[in-house]
Amino acid sequence: MLRLIPLLIIPIAIYNFVALGGNVAGHHDIQSMITSTFSIKMFSGDEWKLSFADFLLLSGVALLFIEVIKATRTTSSELINHGLSMLVFVVALVEFITLKGFATSTFFFLMLYTLFDVVAGYTISIVAAEHDLGLGKAGTD
Repeated sequence: MLRLIPLLIIPIAIYNFVALGGNVAGHHDIQSMITSTFSIKMFSGDEWKLSFADFLLLSGVALLFIEVIKATRTTSSELINHGLSMLVFVVALVEFITLKGFATSTFFFLMLYTLFDVVAGYTISIVAAEHDLGLGKAGTD
């Protein structure tokens, strides 16, 4: 059941919670909310500054990697996953274009991750299915 759910919905949902919850709580500047930083003192003496946006992008890349690995399976549940991934992309695209607080670089990159998931998922599944069925041309290497 968990394989059906596109994992990139997690950072998108977190962003939605912050953006829409910020508007409800009276924080209208989403950009300042997601770029506020905290720092980690390094052994070199430098401070490594991380923001909430950095965390969302990092988690998005990690989840995208898992989604690409999941795309190598050729089961019928993966077709449902690809369809749901397309739905997540379309919803993210509509949010980016139409909703206040979603026109940020962070959300744009999260939306691109979902697009990459859709394109890579279908492409990898087609290639894997060709290999499973033996549809590739023999001796063309």
